[in-house]
Order: sequence, then C-alpha cells, then structure tokens
Amino acid sequence: MKKSFYLKPKLFSTMKNYSKDQLIKDILAGIIVAIIALPLSIALALASGVEPACGIYTAIAAGFVVSLLGGSRIQIAGPTAAFATIVAGVVATQGMDGLFLATVIAGIMLILMGIFKLGSLIKFIPHTITTGFTAGIAVTILVGQIKDFLGLSYAQGVKPIETLEKIEANIHAIDTFSWQALTVGAVCLAILILYPKLEKRVPPSLITVVAGALMVAFIPGFQENVYTIGDLYTIPSGLPSVDFGSMDFSFEKIKAVLPDAFTIAILAAIESLLSCVVADSMVNSRHNSNMELVAQGAGNIASVFFGGIPATGAIARTAANAKNGGRTPVAGMVHAITLLLVLLFLMPYAELIPMPAIAAILFIVAYNMSEWKKFVRIVKTAPKSDIIVLVATFALTVIFDLVVAIVVGLVLAAILLIKRMTEEASVEGWKYIDHENDKDSIELRDVPKNVRVYEISGPLFFGTSEMIMDIKLKDYTSCLILRMRSVTSLDATAMNSIEALYKKCVKKNVKLILSHVNSQPYEVMKKAGFVEKIGEENFCNHIDEALSLAEKVSV
Repeated sequence: MKKSFYLKPKLFSTMKNYSKDQLIKDILAGIIVAIIALPLSIALALASGVEPACGIYTAIAAGFVVSLLGGSRIQIAGPTAAFATIVAGVVATQGMDGLFLATVIAGIMLILMGIFKLGSLIKFIPHTITTGFTAGIAVTILVGQIKDFLGLSYAQGVKPIETLEKIEANIHAIDTFSWQALTVGAVCLAILILYPKLEKRVPPSLITVVAGALMVAFIPGFQENVYTIGDLYTIPSGLPSVDFGSMDFSFEKIKAVLPDAFTIAILAAIESLLSCVVADSMVNSRHNSNMELVAQGAGNIASVFFGGIPATGAIARTAANAKNGGRTPVAGMVHAITLLLVLLFLMPYAELIPMPAIAAILFIVAYNMSEWKKFVRIVKTAPKSDIIVLVATFALTVIFDLVVAIVVGLVLAAILLIKRMTEEASVEGWKYIDHENDKDSIELRDVPKNVRVYEISGPLFFGTSEMIMDIKLKDYTSCLILRMRSVTSLDATAMNSIEALYKKCVKKNVKLILSHVNSQPYEVMKKAGFVEKIGEENFCNHIDEALSLAEKVSV
C-alpha cells in the first residue's frame, strides 16, 4: 500500500466530503473569530511596540496562509501574547528591518523543521518549561501595560525595554498618574470580567473598546486626559506598503538577528503545536505536526512581507473557532478575509480606542495565558526537580529574556533527569523467564473483550509521556487497566498526560484502574490529587486484583 505524502495540507483532506451546511458553519465561525481577533490584534501589536495596524496585517496574512497550508483542521494563526515581549525587544534594539530579517529567517527555519520531520521533537521540551516561560511572559505583558492603564507619561528619552526597567520607569512617573485614564481602564476591565457571565454571543473585547471610546468622547474632561490610539499612532487605511529600500540587509545585520530568529522559530513551533493539540481534543481530530511547521514558516514570511509581525497558532481564537462550528481550514481563511475588509473600510475608526482599554484587554490576556492555577499546582505537587525547572524558567523569563530561560531550563531539566534516572538505576543478574511458568504473565489471564490492559515499562518523563496519549479506547471498551509494575519514576509532564488520559476515559464513560503502582509514581499521583480523584479503591496491588475489579465494574 502506497503511503501518503507526509506534507499534505489539511485543507485537501477536508474538502473530500465538504458540504454546503459545513460551508455555512465555517463562514459564520470565521466571521465571529475575526470579530474576536480585531481588538486583540491591535492590542498585541501595541504590546509588541509596533503600529496598531501591524497586528491586523499579521492576522490577515499569517491567518490565511496557515489555514491554507496548515496541518490542523481549525487552527487560527495571528499575533499572540507570547511574541509581544520578544518583538518589542527586537524592534527596540534592531529596528523594523531587524524584525523583518529575524522573522524571515525564523520562517525558513520552521519550514526546514517541517521538511526534515522535526515536529515530534517538540515533545522533548518539558511541560514545566512551557508553563514557566508562559507565566513569565504573562508577567512581562502585565507590567508593560501598567503605564497606559494608569495614564502615566515617561520623561523625555525614557524608553524602557526590560521588565525591571519598566517597573522602575513606572515608579518614577507615578506623579503623572491620570484618574480619568484609571477610570476608563477600570470600567473596561470590569466589562471584560463581568460581561461574559451575562452574555456570550458578542466578544467582550469588542464591547470594551466601544465602551471605552464612548467614555472618552462624551464624558467632560476625559478627552483631554486620556490618550487614544489616534493620539499616539498614525492609523493607515487601505493595504500596507513595506519600504524594502530603507532596510539594512547586510551580513552584519543578519548575524545580529540570528539569536532572535532562533527564539521566534522555537516559540512559534512550541505555541502552534500546543494549539494544535488543544484543537485536536476539541474536534476529535489529529494534526500533521510537520505540515503545520511548514505552514507556520510560510505564514510568518508572508506576515512580514505584508507589513506584519511574527505569528503563531492562537489557542483562544482556535477554541472560539471550534465552539462556533468551524471544522475545516475554510473558517480560518474566512477570518482573514473578514479582517481584510475591516482593514479596507473600517480601520480609521481604531484611532478612537483609548489606551487604557487596550491595557485592560491585555491584562485579561496576561491573566488567561499565565495559567497560574497550573503553576501553583505544580509547585505544590510536583517533584523538587520539576519545581526547580519551573521557577528558574519563570524567573529568567521575567528578569532576562526567553532565550536565556529556555536554554537554562532545558539544561537544568536534562541534568536533573540524569540525576533522577541514576538514582532509580540498578544492576542485577539476568534470570531466564519462561512465559508458560511466569505466574504474572498476562498471556495466562482471561481478559474480557470490553477490558483493555496496557503495561507501561520504564520511567515516565517529558520525553516518554506522549506514549500515554497513544493509548486507544475502543467503542466497546468499558474498563482500562494500566499495569505500572515497571514504572520506576514519574514527572509532572507525564502526570499531566495521565490526567489527560483520565479525562478521556471519563468522557467515554470508561473506568480507569491502575495496577502495581510503585512508590515514587504513587507519591507524585497522591500529591497531584490524582489518587483522590479516581479513588484509592482503583489502585490495585496485583494484576489479578485489577482484572477482578474490572469484571465487577464491567457487568
């Protein structure tokens, strides 16, 4: 049987059985996602230190190309909070031409990663590192928006880049505080928090910018004391024009931006593939990671040629696409086309949006991306080695930058993993085992058809945790037994995968039973609250006990 080409866009396979009903759903989902993306794209562009229209350019170009070529059914690409601090740093130190070069090089890297089938290597980045740097980025975004939320004005020539510099600048500028700006910001923040509890059909960010603009326009004294986008930036109308003639494409410039290009490529790969995994769980699909990397590379190159900034898969917009009926890449393409129409006909109205409203939106973005509950949970429940990696990655992201954080995090994770494996290793003489006389052999047991038994061997850590997600549940399966007598250690990433498997079992009404869980994995599960979640009675000391329990619950 001839194997299909591994770089095949998901659009091609979804078109085979495409229907008129699905087209209507995709169009509606695309329009809704565009409405959500509009204020977010402007806000994220401003957080990235570029013109507000650059966010729209990014969502249009990268959004269309990634949907056209991508390996996911419903992935929505565009500017994301993860890139904000990186882009701001590149623009401040290397200029827009430096950002252009770095993004093009990153795009080429991503395309090569996909061609050489490196999509699966992303799994070797531990869950603690991604959680740590995501929380760190959230803090940097939050700190960066305090200035606009409070209406502060920096002294002439003060342009802080690093997070600690911004904190110092905010303290020195506190005497320029504007209560009118704070009032607008507070009202907008309240809308973002409370409105979704009352009404979910209209995106709260859209209501927020409209409410903020009305406050500034009609409340006496606010127009003079609250900055709007139009006060600080020029809002263009029509298609963008990129001036390549004024850019520096020298070899020295390329060398200078190579570290930034590497950071953009790695972060784009991590974020986009994480978003794909979330998308898969929402629509019961399976993405092509290598095709997605090629699409992300092409999308980033298209973005900067269209006047945009780096882009990646946006989890929140992808989830909104799924919830509103989008099931094919057509929805993502409609989202991009809708934003193009907004750019051509409505973009000048963006100048009325007050800066405190943008700050409020980014506060919520930072809060949502921080996943602070997951962060605290890992600190409380994970092994010490995982906590060290998590906290170090978080602190280095805030104090220095993402490159330092990821490199140090990976080195720490590798060293601590080797230490953990060394502690668990043992040397014993071999013994001949005859399966016919092995009392514990699964081959000697009668396993009912509706009971599935998986035996897991070896340490479960971030490099092997993906195997857990490959466990298949048949339609007739009513009970799943995990035999873990050979699992000597378990880390936070693997624990996260086991919890995801349990959620899948609950969704499919399948009973989960664990057999012969050793002391270290059991302690990790207990600290994580997993033992309490599935019940102590579902932890069996022997496979016979597990099979007996499975027969009882399967009747």
